[in-house]
Amino acid sequence: MHEMSLMESVVEIACETARANDARAIRSIRLDVGVLSHVNPDSLAFCYEAIRRGTLAEDAVLEINRIAGEGWCLDCGKTVALTERFGACPDCGHHRVQMTAGDELKIRDMEVI
Repeated sequence: MHEMSLMESVVEIACETARANDARAIRSIRLDVGVLSHVNPDSLAFCYEAIRRGTLAEDAVLEINRIAGEGWCLDCGKTVALTERFGACPDCGHHRVQMTAGDELKIRDMEVI
């Protein structure tokens, strides 16, 4: 389960950032997780429950925002929705689509006290 190591990194980054800004605790963490990122949001949430214990994020609420897959079709010249990595353009059927969203995993923001 790679979500455990991913969440360990998220909590570590959040705690380091909070300490660098003289925060006493983290109230919330918002993550953006792309639907094409191969990261399971339920697994992330499960891992978060175990990892946050004893950290500045111990009482923080985790919010996971799902980011839709999107790409730029080089043949159509427009932005299209993607439901799979390296998928065909839903409009023209060609596979010359450059993914522009949906594979991210990033901390959107966090609230500290």
